[in-house]
Amino acid sequence: MLRALLDFRNLPDLILIAAVILVQGAAAGLLLWGSGGPRSVRVRWAVIACAALSCLVLMFGFLLRFARVNRHFPPWWAGWGRGLIFTWAFVSVFLIAAILISRWWLPVRSGHSPSRRAFLHTTRAALLCTPAIVTGYGVFIQRIELSLREQDLMFPGLPQDLDGLRIVQLTDIHLSPFLSERELARAVDMANETRAHVALVTGDLISTARDPLDTCLRQLSRLRADAGVFGCLGNHEIYANAEDYVEKHGARLGHHYLRQRAEPLKFGQATLNLAGVDYQPSRKPYLVGAERMVAPEAFNVLLSHNPDVFPVAARQGYPLTIAGHTHGGQVRIEILRQDLNIARFFTPYVDGLYRRGHAAVFVSRGIGTIGLPARLGAPPEVNLLRLCRT
Repeated sequence: MLRALLDFRNLPDLILIAAVILVQGAAAGLLLWGSGGPRSVRVRWAVIACAALSCLVLMFGFLLRFARVNRHFPPWWAGWGRGLIFTWAFVSVFLIAAILISRWWLPVRSGHSPSRRAFLHTTRAALLCTPAIVTGYGVFIQRIELSLREQDLMFPGLPQDLDGLRIVQLTDIHLSPFLSERELARAVDMANETRAHVALVTGDLISTARDPLDTCLRQLSRLRADAGVFGCLGNHEIYANAEDYVEKHGARLGHHYLRQRAEPLKFGQATLNLAGVDYQPSRKPYLVGAERMVAPEAFNVLLSHNPDVFPVAARQGYPLTIAGHTHGGQVRIEILRQDLNIARFFTPYVDGLYRRGHAAVFVSRGIGTIGLPARLGAPPEVNLLRLCRT
């Protein structure tokens, strides 16, 4: 245990645990010693028991996470540990908010009629159960609610032989303890059923170096498309130090990852020029040298895991950019017509089709999850894109 505490790689988990415990302690203090004086003995013990249970769950999650530095634990325990920590932290934040709302906005007073007290007690109970129910729906139902999303991409002057071209996209697979091989196989089968002309895989095959990369590559080798399977790499290939491995072993299995290179594909008299780049970090200039991959007489498509490159890609001469990375926000809540999700604080390109003049970027929600093993308002998807002439 001491070794895990001293391991620098566990520092983010420890900070998250400490923050959740501090916030829960503050909320418990407000409940127990609010302006109305000490609470009843029953309520006090219930709050203390819940706070203690929360600490135990968080520490149990950290012990599972300890698998990363202890060879006696199965490797997948680390993934489950991190998932447990993030899930409990997510539930805790909204549960604390629900407790405080019920404390100040729905007070049960002695002067209330029996029916009024019963209504308030029922409302408070429903409010307190909501965070766990909603999170459970995201973890056990919507996380695996895979669907096919179709999108027509309209371009003026598109070559006649590319009109109606079908492109199927898989991205952000994150094969890990929270996405099984069977679920990935279902996504591959769904992609093959589209009978697409081109198949694309746009990064983040796994989440960490401990995840089953070979299994992921083997399943992706079942992808079928008339002109072949192509892709680009994401930030998690960098974190796992797996970029070269994916490129070499992917090529042996029949899918080609375009790393700062382009692949021209002939369809009749027209050429679809697929260009791919490695993950483009936001702290560096985007697409340095990528303009050299633009083919003047072809329809140029850029594969980039990070959608933020879109304005630069449009200026360089790419009418279409295909990306992922955002997971569509992964957890999206609409309040007062405002779409609230973490991704929108980092990028304006969260989910779907965005246009700038005659250029467009399509951002897929992807298949897997990262951090919190749940999806809310952003279900997983396989994408079928059609090029259309206007």
